[in-house]
Amino acid sequence: MKAKRFEDLNIYKQARELTHDIYGITKSSGFQNDFYLINQIRKSAVSIMSNIAEGFERKGDKEFAQFLFIAKGSCGELRAQMDIALDQSYVNETLYKNTRSKCEKTSSMISNLIKYLREHKE
Repeated sequence: MKAKRFEDLNIYKQARELTHDIYGITKSSGFQNDFYLINQIRKSAVSIMSNIAEGFERKGDKEFAQFLFIAKGSCGELRAQMDIALDQSYVNETLYKNTRSKCEKTSSMISNLIKYLREHKE
């Protein structure tokens, strides 16, 4: 069954959960004075969700795949920013690993959807 709305996509739901987690993490006291990193890490998470939504709304598989590549890039950005958060002791090892794992899962889901779109062209 083909999704009729981007909100129905599992990948969008995963990205939304990840974004929710990132907002919670960046509200913690560890981040309190690093406004630049807070802004960057939130932008990366929001970019993942936004590009999935925008690409879906374009209604063409080729264009959707292009937006998914951007979302995948934002996943990489987010992982790098979590490295910074760990290195600066803004997050503990457990939170870091859990968040990285969600980022990697999201990235993998995006890759799988790109592959599907390429194999099932319009």
